[in-house]
Amino acid sequence: MISILRNFIPLISILILFVGSGWGFGQSSSSKNPTIQKIVAEISPDSIRGNIESLVGFHTRHTLSDTLSETRGIGAARRWIKAEMERYNRANGGRMEISFDEFVALPSHRISRPTRIVNVVGYLPGAQRESKDRLFVVSAHYDSRASDVMDSASFAPGANDDGSGTALVLELARVMSKYQFDASIIFIAFGGEEQGLLGSTHWAQSAREKNWDVVGVLNNDIVGNIRGGDASVDSTHVRVFSEGVSSKETEQQARVRVITGSENDGPSRQLARYAKEVAERYLSNFGLQLIYRRDRYLRGGDHIPFNERGYAAVRFTEMLEDFSHQHQNVREEEGIRYGDLPEFISARYCAQIAKANAAVLASLALAPSTPSNVTIVTGQSEYDT
Repeated sequence: MISILRNFIPLISILILFVGSGWGFGQSSSSKNPTIQKIVAEISPDSIRGNIESLVGFHTRHTLSDTLSETRGIGAARRWIKAEMERYNRANGGRMEISFDEFVALPSHRISRPTRIVNVVGYLPGAQRESKDRLFVVSAHYDSRASDVMDSASFAPGANDDGSGTALVLELARVMSKYQFDASIIFIAFGGEEQGLLGSTHWAQSAREKNWDVVGVLNNDIVGNIRGGDASVDSTHVRVFSEGVSSKETEQQARVRVITGSENDGPSRQLARYAKEVAERYLSNFGLQLIYRRDRYLRGGDHIPFNERGYAAVRFTEMLEDFSHQHQNVREEEGIRYGDLPEFISARYCAQIAKANAAVLASLALAPSTPSNVTIVTGQSEYDT
């Protein structure tokens, strides 16, 4: 059994990373780091609301919409996101590197013509030589849609899906780029999510091909609404989805998983549990509800391409959803207002989720790296093993 476990380093390593990294940074389960407290306190609901309203102002951010206009369509939206990151960077000492990550998507069932997909990337390099190659990613998607996924002209405000997540990522870039971390943080607004997770798939595949050390991904998609379609309200919790068994699991890893009973200890699930522990340490009266599934039934998000390539990645999404405000043409029928409009957003709630992300990102980026070549010796088990 020892020889089997020696070859199952990913499980053992990830356990030590996400259970031990907070302690490695000098924290007990109840202590708080003053720098992280300061970062969390700087997150602004007003800033988030302003970003959401700016994104809605582009009329539609559909992947196939106008790319030339300065005020309307997906092109104007991505240039605005990049300009905002550059503005933050100038104000915060110029430590970030901001760029477009571009590629052409070929026609498919949701792409009618060859289309340039653009991810907006802000890279905050780590300050410690030994740690700067470790990458922690916080992401959202900035494209939007109406009822018809191929409708590139109708008003598609996308305030919640996923203007809220994009505004969150921008706010983290604004605040966190003022600080230095041992490891590197990447702030990404993905394109083409509604057309098939196109931007995130491209970036995750590039990361795998270049052998980047992407340690953890926090994806934020639909994080602004507190009222469910059944009229219930919850402003004090956010769901965190995480896969259990990795789709990249090898036959040997599967055998060890069965032997050790570790089906609940995959990298993404460990990341989710670590996120809950850290976020709830820094936020009062706000909790992370861990959902032990990759995503909601018949739904998906930009964390999935990372899962499919063996990376630890989780999805943050609001506790309650109202489908009359998702993927709907803006209209009113029988007294019901449909459409993904900013009037249905709670900026304060979105800011709480941003604070949770900030606490987790900062804790991870300031922590030591995972020990390598970790094994379990089973020859001297005790009653408490």
